[in-house]
Amino acid sequence: MFSKKFLKKKTKTEKNRRDPSFLQDTCGLNVCLKDQTDLADFSSLGDENQDTDPHHLTSDQSKVQSDEIEGPLIGDHETQESEGGEADLHQYLVGCKKNPGHSQFIPVETFTLKHLPEGFQDNDLYEYIKLIADLTVRVDVKMTSPHRPKFYPKTTQPYPFYNMSERRNLRTGSGSVWFVNKFQDGVRQDGGYRLTDYTKCWCRKCEGSNSPSNVWWEFDVYTATHVVFDDIEANHTTLRLFYDTNDSPMFSVDKVSVRYVDIEEDWCVLNCVTCDKTLGNKLMEMFKHFVNVYWKVCDKYSASRSPHKLTFIVSHPHGCSKQVSVGQWKDRLKVGYKSKFTYTTCTCPGSSGAHVQCLGYNDLTWSDLVHSGNFKSGLNYSGVGIV
Repeated sequence: MFSKKFLKKKTKTEKNRRDPSFLQDTCGLNVCLKDQTDLADFSSLGDENQDTDPHHLTSDQSKVQSDEIEGPLIGDHETQESEGGEADLHQYLVGCKKNPGHSQFIPVETFTLKHLPEGFQDNDLYEYIKLIADLTVRVDVKMTSPHRPKFYPKTTQPYPFYNMSERRNLRTGSGSVWFVNKFQDGVRQDGGYRLTDYTKCWCRKCEGSNSPSNVWWEFDVYTATHVVFDDIEANHTTLRLFYDTNDSPMFSVDKVSVRYVDIEEDWCVLNCVTCDKTLGNKLMEMFKHFVNVYWKVCDKYSASRSPHKLTFIVSHPHGCSKQVSVGQWKDRLKVGYKSKFTYTTCTCPGSSGAHVQCLGYNDLTWSDLVHSGNFKSGLNYSGVGIV
């Protein structure tokens, strides 16, 4: 799945039926997409199929109008910048203007069944969200690549952090651990799915050692391309894991490389390594458990995905401890054989790259939707993924 090709098919936008009785917009938004100041009245646009289906639109007609941008739906990224590094992150949390007080974010340690909407207070779903939370990581980047483009592809929208390679400010986003594999002497253990190019551990500690470990774990982290753009940035990226509370123990991985990036889809896969036995085994067991619960949830909710539109995100707002937010997706935007979504589920700077779960949507493996940004109206949007 990492050798994806962007299909050059005509891109269309599919506006789905809404069910306003399902749940209130959890960020204090009480709007339909056609009412957004950032989007050009979707209900009045169409393509050659408009006579038979007025809800199918070409992507060229889906503009972010308030900023006078011509091109695909692109708003503002949600990475958190900090000139003062880690020490200043809490100040950004306290001074947040997007979601003052963060009342719609639920600390992962206090998240319960009661935080789910009525009709969705299900033990399997609750366990699923908690497992996604376990696999959510903070992504810290301390380098900006000189190869970042000036604009998003095929647009005049400025690309984040272009021409800022001289700055060394901390940037934080979010990501999710996937596909954990154990290796010994270069041989995959425990039924993993991938080969490796190494016969010894290649973490930073082992790189400088005369006796590198012969046992190690490799895993992927999904995030957004605008968070980690290339190997230059990956070489200065650290992942903080299990950051559930302000006083959580420090678990980090600082050996990261880029496996796959797509600027247009805003989707990045990082390859990560550790020879920490406690950390490696913990991640492997978490992911195995996640896979089992995943299939239960998919079977249970695939039929109700469009009527109910439940969407949840686990992220690290402002680079601080892990939070859960629950909301509703508004529109599914077709991009070739893939999709991107808009949603009311709360996010903040620091949420870029977090896994976006539109309940009931899945592919043959797992959805690779990640949070990409927000519009001035407050509506948020994902990158492009297979769902």
